[in-house]
Amino acid sequence: MAKKVTLKDIAAAAKLSPASISMILNRRSINRFNADTVEQVFALAASMGYKSNKGKSYSLVKPSDTLIFIICPSVFNPFYTTIIQGIEIAARNQGFVTSVRTTYWDTSTESFIMEQARKFNVAGVIFAMIPQQPQLAYELSRHLPVVAIGDRRGDLELATVDMNNYTAGQLIGRHLLQLGHSQLAYLTTTLNEQHTSRLRRCEGLQSACAEYADAKLHILTKNITPDYEISHVDVEYTTGYELACTCLKEYSQVTAMVGINDMVAYGAYNAILDHGLRIPEDISLCGFDNIFPSRLHGIGLTTIDNSLIECGKSAFNLLQEEIASYENHGRFESITHVEYKCKLIARNSSGPAPQREID
Repeated sequence: MAKKVTLKDIAAAAKLSPASISMILNRRSINRFNADTVEQVFALAASMGYKSNKGKSYSLVKPSDTLIFIICPSVFNPFYTTIIQGIEIAARNQGFVTSVRTTYWDTSTESFIMEQARKFNVAGVIFAMIPQQPQLAYELSRHLPVVAIGDRRGDLELATVDMNNYTAGQLIGRHLLQLGHSQLAYLTTTLNEQHTSRLRRCEGLQSACAEYADAKLHILTKNITPDYEISHVDVEYTTGYELACTCLKEYSQVTAMVGINDMVAYGAYNAILDHGLRIPEDISLCGFDNIFPSRLHGIGLTTIDNSLIECGKSAFNLLQEEIASYENHGRFESITHVEYKCKLIARNSSGPAPQREID
C-alpha cells in the first residue's frame, strides 16, 4: 500500500513549514504568500496525490477554491454596492475572488443562483440581504459555507451580520416626534415577509409613535414585481416620488415623511420641492442606510448609518471561519452572529414641525 502523503511531505518538497502548507491549502491568511508560492503548493499537492482529512483532492486548476458568490437584489442602490465593496476588500486581502449575482427579488433567480453555487462547488456564498427562501439557503449551507447580512431571524439557521432595523425605525420615529411632528408617513416598496428589513423599520416607527398619544403613522406602499424592477433602474427613486405625491394629495396633515431607504427618500425629496414646498420648513424628510449621496450639501438627508463597509468585511470574516471549520472538521461548528449598532445621522432635511392647523 502506498504511503499516504502528508502535509510534512509537501512542506519538505516546497521548503516551507507544515503550518504554511496548511494555511495555503485551507485558504487561511493566503495573502501572506506570493502567487508563485501558492501555485507551487497546490501543484505539489496535486502531483503528490495529497488528500485532506475529509478526502478532498487538489487539482492544478482550482477556481472554486477561492471563488465566492455574493447574492444581492441589485447593484443600482449604493446600499448594496457599499456592502459588496466591504466584502471584496476583505476577500481580496485573503486571496479570494468574488462573483456578484443579482436576483431583483425574484425567487426563481435566487434558487437558480444557489443551485449554481452548489454545482460549481464555490468556496462560499454571502447574501447581501436576508434570503427570500430561508429553507433553501439552509439546505445550501449543509454543503458549503453561507453567510447572510440583515435582520436576525429565528427561522434563519445561518451565520449572519445583523442590522437592527427595528431599532433604526425607532430612532427615526423618536427623532421626528421629538421635533414636534405627530403625523408621519412611511413610504416603501413592496412590504411583506420576504422583505424583513422593510417590515422591521415599519414596526420600529410604529413603536415610536405608540409612545405619543396623538401620533399617527400613515403607510404608503407600492408593490414592485421582479420584472418591473429589472427593467426600471430608478424604481426606488420613482416609487419615492410617486408615493410622496400621493401623500401630499391625500394626507395634508403629514409634516414628516420617511423613505424605506435613502433612494426612496431622494424621490420624495424632489416631489416635495416640485410641489413648491420647503424641506424641512414645510415637510421633514428622512431615510435609512446613509449611502454616499446623502451627505452632499444639496441633499443633507437625515438617515440611519449601519456601518455598511464594516458589515461587508465582517460577513467575509464569518464566511472564512465557516470555511476553516469545514476544512478542519468536515462540518460547521456553530452559527455565529455579529451585530452592528445603528446610529442616527441628523442633517438638514429634518427640523421642527411647522405650525399649521390640523384638519
